[in-house]
Amino acid sequence: MNVGEVAALAGVTVRTLHHYDRIGLLQPSGRTSAGYRQYSPADLDRLHQVLLYRELGFPLEEVATLLDDASADPAEHLRRQHRLLRDRLERTSAMVAAVEKEMEARAMGISLTPEERFEVFGEHDPEQHEAEVQERWGDTDAYAQSKRRTAAYSKEDWLRIKAEGEDLMGRMAEALRAGTAPDAGPAMDLAEEHRQQIVANFYDCPPEMHAALGRMYVEDERFTATYERVAPGLAQWVSTAVQANAARQS
Repeated sequence: MNVGEVAALAGVTVRTLHHYDRIGLLQPSGRTSAGYRQYSPADLDRLHQVLLYRELGFPLEEVATLLDDASADPAEHLRRQHRLLRDRLERTSAMVAAVEKEMEARAMGISLTPEERFEVFGEHDPEQHEAEVQERWGDTDAYAQSKRRTAAYSKEDWLRIKAEGEDLMGRMAEALRAGTAPDAGPAMDLAEEHRQQIVANFYDCPPEMHAALGRMYVEDERFTATYERVAPGLAQWVSTAVQANAARQS
């Protein structure tokens, strides 16, 4: 292939290929009788390696050293590149997640600094399903009420809410492990405390609405996973306790 064809194939400029030739990084295997560069399949393989390392941020001098290392085999190059690309993917994924959390927080009107958001939410932003929530309940009074109230919350408010929720979930897990039946009085009391936390912090939640939330804890695997990470079987236990308490309140 001539230099123009290689440039078009690789998505680089002819000037770039000329530069690689001048510095000895990628010298074409042949020349035409008129002196034009001709690239072999082996040259294209080397160019592919060069471009991969450049994409990973390696300077040209280091790329040349890596590719000209007589002790390195092609498989080692691939393993190194694969490892570096995986590292970059993880960093990029983390950055995407951070940006998405920032977008969600702004959509909810959470006026915290980046440091405060990280301190409060960490890796588990409570509004990570905001788009779905808005689609399912965006036209309800509960959603509007929650949005108005949370917009005014400070970092201290969010830390308090988080601590209250974690404390209650811990006591629910203790009751489960102690063998407390989910429809017994102590379990229903914990479920009522859960409902009152929602009322105090987010929106009015009558017993029938709370019962619907309780069913969702076992019907939606994402909510189930939240409880199961605390204690196996906790999602079903809480769901039953919530519905039993709703019947008691009615």
